[in-house]
Amino acid sequence: MHHILHTGKLLLGKTHQILRHKSCSSCVKMMQAVCVDAPGGPENLLLKTVPRPQPKNGEVLIKIHATALNRADLLQRRGLYPPPPGESDIIGLEVAGTVDTLGQGLKKGWKPDDRVMALLCGGGYAEYVSVPEELLMPAPPHLTLSQAAAIPEAWLTAFQLLVLVAQVKEGEVVLAHAGASGVGTAAVQLVRLFGAVPVVTAGSPEKLKMAEKLGAAAGFNYKEESFAQGVHDFTGGKGANVILDCIGGCNWEPNVNCLATDGRWVLYGTMGGRGVEGDLLGKLLSKRGHLLTSLLRSRSLQYKADLVEAFSQKVLPYFSDQPSSLRPVIDSTFNLKDIAGAHKHMEANRNMGKIVVNVIQ
Repeated sequence: MHHILHTGKLLLGKTHQILRHKSCSSCVKMMQAVCVDAPGGPENLLLKTVPRPQPKNGEVLIKIHATALNRADLLQRRGLYPPPPGESDIIGLEVAGTVDTLGQGLKKGWKPDDRVMALLCGGGYAEYVSVPEELLMPAPPHLTLSQAAAIPEAWLTAFQLLVLVAQVKEGEVVLAHAGASGVGTAAVQLVRLFGAVPVVTAGSPEKLKMAEKLGAAAGFNYKEESFAQGVHDFTGGKGANVILDCIGGCNWEPNVNCLATDGRWVLYGTMGGRGVEGDLLGKLLSKRGHLLTSLLRSRSLQYKADLVEAFSQKVLPYFSDQPSSLRPVIDSTFNLKDIAGAHKHMEANRNMGKIVVNVIQ
């Protein structure tokens, strides 16, 4: 009898443990997020219900109002640009929203419902994301959260390339390829802010006109003319002191041809291919040129924290309500349910400025 009762007690204990486990599981909060089950085209972007992240020590949970597209998103969808180890496999590198939940050990005084924008390693195509507090910035008060979502990745990239990598100086000529892109439109405005002279390339008269309205001193349609000759003429044969290049391979020779002596060619993308044929090293050497490369997503948390801090101090105050202030350029807006349409729009290369995706209508 004692043995039977003991067995019954054990079974009752296991039943209690099972019930308690099921009860805890039912408390897990869920959210909508865009997932990619298999690499491929935009049709592989699927809206699913997944567990909501919980903020770790030093993190803040953001309720996302909007995110924005980047070329890296297209590569990740195709399986060509995986997230860094340990980061969310949900696509999305920037968001704006409000503070939902505060993790332990925070130092910067964030409060629930604060309007924020953030740089991410991933996780932006969702209703919530947990972010180290060092990567948060206050959203400019006169901008909507949809507008603010267009700032973090593009503007921090442009700031990093110009200030930390190229170390641009007042009066220098800066050639920005893809001058109507998110990074391009940010770079034009930042170059002006730093007292340098921006010139751009783009693939249509409309894109060049927009870049010039933002402050570009000259623009060259790479489909119809030699941008190297255009830069040569604009600078009186001196060339560009800095080139911001997201194109890569197919542009290497005209880039070197229009690079000033001792100039800095900053490569941050390879949309035009990775292969190079010809005398690149010899021609670059003859200019005493510097070939610099940079990525942002794979940088350490400390590097990104320092970048965000520097940007917040030197640039963020200029996003004001004054006519001459900095502004994110928004090409179009989509809803999260139509994320595939947003990707198709970017792949068609029709956008001028950022493509924003609203999570909250």
